[in-house]
Amino acid sequence: MTAPSQVAFRDLLAVWQEADAVPGIEHAWLYDHLLPIFGDPLGPTFEGWTLLSALAAATERLRLGVLVTSNRFRPPAVLAKIAATVDVVSDGRLDLGLGAGSRPDVPFARREYEAHGLPYWDSAEAVARLAETCTLLRRLWTAEEPFDVDGEYLQLTGAWCSPKPVQRPGPPLVIGGRAGRTLRVVAEHADVWNYPGGDVADASARGALLDRYCAEIGRDPAEITRSLVVGVDYDDPGRTRDHVAEARDAGFSHLVLSLPAPYPEKVVHRVEDEVLRM
Repeated sequence: MTAPSQVAFRDLLAVWQEADAVPGIEHAWLYDHLLPIFGDPLGPTFEGWTLLSALAAATERLRLGVLVTSNRFRPPAVLAKIAATVDVVSDGRLDLGLGAGSRPDVPFARREYEAHGLPYWDSAEAVARLAETCTLLRRLWTAEEPFDVDGEYLQLTGAWCSPKPVQRPGPPLVIGGRAGRTLRVVAEHADVWNYPGGDVADASARGALLDRYCAEIGRDPAEITRSLVVGVDYDDPGRTRDHVAEARDAGFSHLVLSLPAPYPEKVVHRVEDEVLRM
């Protein structure tokens, strides 16, 4: 994972193309913020999906996505079209990361809503909208003719998505979050659950709650891959190795290695040698 903030495009491109040539790296991710949430508050931050499409066109093998897309930023039907476009550009390599939006543990992130004229719903409404979005995405990707929607929050007339994604019935949904309401949405809709952080003990506890919600709706929790972000410490690779091992032992098989910028030379090969091969 490379944060698309406080960094140059060419540096991001170099890391992704290097990762594309390293078989031990399976996927690559951006995040979804419109203003910096760290460093210089006036520094550069790229729009995630525009950047993702460019990186998709510049790579060949990696699965890729935005971890996770804010459901508050884009109308859901527009997001379905954007995702279908990126899936076509990447020849079916997109994993659609999606969340309710914002980070309550990063108050600095709130300013991007006012700065862009975006609504900031309370958490209950944000999660309810997330559930509606998940249903709509899959319907748009599979519908054979236009349809209308009269939902609690979404009202659409003649909804339609063409071209369809390369992947059928659509890109896997990677839903991020740890709150109980969000985990209920994960149980119903997600192919992958991403815990937003690196606290393995808390992630395991939230995973147990997710198992319970799956049982309540009759879904096998093993159908949902467990994902966790591991921050890479270039100065202490042993610490990163231990974190990776702890996460794997706890059942998290989808591990996202977060690479801080500035990136050392051949950073992906260095991570492979110092973290993944040890």
